[in-house]
Amino acid sequence: MKFYKKVFCRVYQAAVRTAMVFMPWRQPELITGEGCFRSLPQKVGKGFPLVICDKSGVARGVTKGLENYPLYDGVLPNPTVAQVEEAVKLYEKNGCDCIVAVGGGSVMDCAKAVGARVARPDKSVNQLRGLLKVRKAIPTLYAVPTTAGTGSECTVAAVITDSEKQDKYAINDFALIPRYAVLDPLLTVGLPAHLTASTGMDALTHAVEAYVGRSNTSATKKQAEEATELIFRYLYAAYCDGGNVEARQQMQRAAYLAGLAFTRAYVGNVHAMAHSLGGRYGTAHGVANAVLLPVVLEEYGKCVHKKLARLAVLCNVAHSSDEASVAAKKFIEAIRALNEKTGIPDAFAEARRADVPFLAAHAAREANPLYPVPQLWDEKKFTQVFLKVIKD
Repeated sequence: MKFYKKVFCRVYQAAVRTAMVFMPWRQPELITGEGCFRSLPQKVGKGFPLVICDKSGVARGVTKGLENYPLYDGVLPNPTVAQVEEAVKLYEKNGCDCIVAVGGGSVMDCAKAVGARVARPDKSVNQLRGLLKVRKAIPTLYAVPTTAGTGSECTVAAVITDSEKQDKYAINDFALIPRYAVLDPLLTVGLPAHLTASTGMDALTHAVEAYVGRSNTSATKKQAEEATELIFRYLYAAYCDGGNVEARQQMQRAAYLAGLAFTRAYVGNVHAMAHSLGGRYGTAHGVANAVLLPVVLEEYGKCVHKKLARLAVLCNVAHSSDEASVAAKKFIEAIRALNEKTGIPDAFAEARRADVPFLAAHAAREANPLYPVPQLWDEKKFTQVFLKVIKD
């Protein structure tokens, strides 16, 4: 990347970091514990919510107890503008006044975007992309995650796909932080092993990217460290035994902490690349992050060794006496080993080398100047890294 572009990016990031101190940060009211989901109708009270879910969630019975409310179950992985608009119409048709989102990250993203559109009927979904475009209170949002990965139950972001343009982008606004987060581990017990793995690695990516970035606070460092440690301790246990309630509960906590960390400290080049792949091929976000994370960390090199070494020691994959470079390498290899044990590939079979210029351009546009990454990359660098993870 050219020098003047680097300077611009770092100045922009410093300005955003300074401005964030004065922003209206808040956390959702937490409702936690085994079976706590059953108390949700009482919490909703006289409200009349639109329940947003996906068909697999309905089939698993995760909306049990909410049958008296209108339901939108058309959410697919990587929710689209069209799905958001369908749900908005249903919300308005039924005279709803709040939203209950029961599902994984895609459901949460769709619900947040629906809330944004209800709050800003004068704006299209595409017009809300980027930073602070909503700026109005959305309907009360009850976020009920049935996976442990995205952390969307506590974040400012909703990621939406424009199918026509093969574009995937984020809407970022403090208004999108849910009012309530319902963390019931029993809702995640029936999650298939492959989704347990990919969503868990999504949470790990959130924690690690927040940790190695340049917009950390003392709070986000602690959140990211605890999240990373919990994931290394409990993800494989949850993967092997879906009925392990303790592992499920700890993974929910890890995802929540990682969500808090990256909401304040941002993500990085892994996410920029993953969103490119998701927009182009519909690649599952957690899988994309898992494949890319060790590769990107290796490419960062020395500038992340000290931080990765700290995480490696916390996760018991390195010794405190190890050189930083050695410990960092052990941490990266531990990520690869966790991917392998949970059936996640090391490259993308669906991606095509001919598409790399498009993918790299998209990733560079997303990452720069916003993401306070440890190492700034231009399109040329993104191209080099994409080529390392494509099978064809």
